[in-house]
Amino acid sequence: MNKVFLCKETADGETRVALVPQHIKALCEMGYEVLVQSGAGDCISFSDDDYKTAGAKIADTLKDGYDFCDIIVRINKPDDIADIREGTLHVSSFDVWNEKAAIKEYADAGVNLVSLEMMPRTTLAQKMDIQSSQASLAGYYAVILAASKLPKIFPMMMTPSGTISPARVFIIGVGVAGLQAIATAKRLGARVEAFDTRPVVEEQVKSLGAKFVKIDLGEMGQTEQGYAKELTPEQVELQRKGQAKVCSHSDIVITTAKVFGRKAPLLLTKDMTAQMKPGSIIVDMAVKTGGNVEGCDPAGDVVLDNGVLLINGDSLERNIPKDASDMFSGNIFAFLEHFWNGESKTFKLDSTDEILAGCLITMDKKVIHPGFQNN
Repeated sequence: MNKVFLCKETADGETRVALVPQHIKALCEMGYEVLVQSGAGDCISFSDDDYKTAGAKIADTLKDGYDFCDIIVRINKPDDIADIREGTLHVSSFDVWNEKAAIKEYADAGVNLVSLEMMPRTTLAQKMDIQSSQASLAGYYAVILAASKLPKIFPMMMTPSGTISPARVFIIGVGVAGLQAIATAKRLGARVEAFDTRPVVEEQVKSLGAKFVKIDLGEMGQTEQGYAKELTPEQVELQRKGQAKVCSHSDIVITTAKVFGRKAPLLLTKDMTAQMKPGSIIVDMAVKTGGNVEGCDPAGDVVLDNGVLLINGDSLERNIPKDASDMFSGNIFAFLEHFWNGESKTFKLDSTDEILAGCLITMDKKVIHPGFQNN
């Protein structure tokens, strides 16, 4: 396996490309053959000639690429797998928890599926982790977006006509996105508070100059993968009460809480958002998985009854396509490099490898990932 095909993205609103010329050049130098669908890089101003200069060849159609390749690389799942040859390795983000029926289709078609969001959260796999690279950019952009909508400035400003107090920003969920949101809001001069159910992140919050909001929820912790453990109904109620007070005096609230493989937890109810000041901003970054905020809308932003703007914060990294593509491409390159066998000049597909064991979903016409075998 040494023939890679880069697809042009077709999903609504997608602005990124899975491989940039810089990384294709490095892949070609290693020994990979790379074919790029014509127009794949148009979204970020990479022309077909840019890819040719990097060492790739250009395919006029999707089917031409499928007929050529051993490995398909793209950002999102394909619209149709009918033309993908049996034995092909398909590498993309796949949203496997919500696409369980499609997994069986891949297995039946003999397509070996790598779902990038299932990449293990280990030191070895860190450079391949699209969740972290894209979430970091999304956390940054959530603050920039909120700042552009807020009817006041972020920093404190002393003027002859009086002193302007700094904006107050509350970040709920201190994962990769949350930490970047904290750092960005601080750089813009805001007064920042943050909360997470994992007490271990308190020092990280403080190191960025923000205040960690303490809410006594009893015994808490995190999973082996670093995600927050699911709360009991009693703990959820305690969390909401503690957060309500902070939200009421915040100008901006950004929610980033997601539970891997499950519906996002509801953190802000209508009673809580009703206590916020008119003109305040909420950015819900978990709308796609159900939302952290009651009343969020997958179709777009919502102005609540009291004048609070609730922003749909899904896939915010798409608003920074150049850097998002560069980082996603770096993750893909690291993945293809890691499994490259220099002696045989081929990609080594080893389902026992600890990285592939986490993200390889189908192989040899079977669903092999234990998390999806019984679905």
